[in-house]
Amino acid sequence: MTKVLVTGAAGFIGSHTVDKLLAVGHEVIGVDNFRSGHRSNLAGADSNERFTLVEADVSADGVLDGLVSDTLPSAIIHLAALVSVQDSIDNPELNYQLNVLATHRVAEAARAHDVKRVVFASSAAIYGNATDMPIVEEAAKLPISPYGGAKLASEAILLSHGAAFGITVRCQRYFNVFGPRQDPASPYSGVISIFDKRYRDGKGVTIFGDGQQTRDFISVHDVARANVLAATSDGIKSGWANVCTGKATSLLEVAAIFAEHYSEAPAPILGEPRKGDIIHSRGQADLIAKELGFSAEVTVKDGLSELIRLG
Repeated sequence: MTKVLVTGAAGFIGSHTVDKLLAVGHEVIGVDNFRSGHRSNLAGADSNERFTLVEADVSADGVLDGLVSDTLPSAIIHLAALVSVQDSIDNPELNYQLNVLATHRVAEAARAHDVKRVVFASSAAIYGNATDMPIVEEAAKLPISPYGGAKLASEAILLSHGAAFGITVRCQRYFNVFGPRQDPASPYSGVISIFDKRYRDGKGVTIFGDGQQTRDFISVHDVARANVLAATSDGIKSGWANVCTGKATSLLEVAAIFAEHYSEAPAPILGEPRKGDIIHSRGQADLIAKELGFSAEVTVKDGLSELIRLG
């Protein structure tokens, strides 16, 4: 059994990661300030004696240091963040505090208290408007928002601490994560959670563009499993990897899967393309398979069916 501290534990990805850690027998200290996370996401974990929840802001001076000092985890999975790209544009100072400064606090707490493993929630946003598909980890890093810039800076902070102080750091570059507990009201909500709410409400969806634009959609269950592997596997080295399926799915294909379950829903409306929208995104999944032994297992169709079934 490994003791793992998870920041952002009540969030979409965080709560699933907590559940997966507990399911395979680990002890978990969850930390969240509930700025964007929800207590209800941890309903299952709360009844587990191996789970402890702490309400705190990990970006605040001394908070994380004190918590790590008290609990001495073997690993930290750092998922807490300002998760909205638009919020990072509207308030770059808040983006710095919650995304860069908080990561520095994680790095320093790990250094000060000899935590040997840190897993970081990075993002495909670090690649910006990449045009060569699939996107490989060596692609140019040209983020187009403060959010993407903060993720790239955070990778550098953690990896340099890792090299200097003997910490194994894994930077998980998530692509388009979807699944239960993703808040459709969130400004960073994925297109799938928005579609899900619209279809559930008996309404059609609007697709901006011709619907042929594609994304690399990966189930949150697979992402949680990748996080657990990165935090607890023996013999791995510091590095980074795309967390993706390596497969492209169009928005029209997503809408067609929903239509199988909501046969009376209106057909999708195609609107004018939105300026700045990325047309295609697909990651290269080979590196994470090589370094963590991970490959995605949940298909988009199966993941959507679960999302619809759970309501």
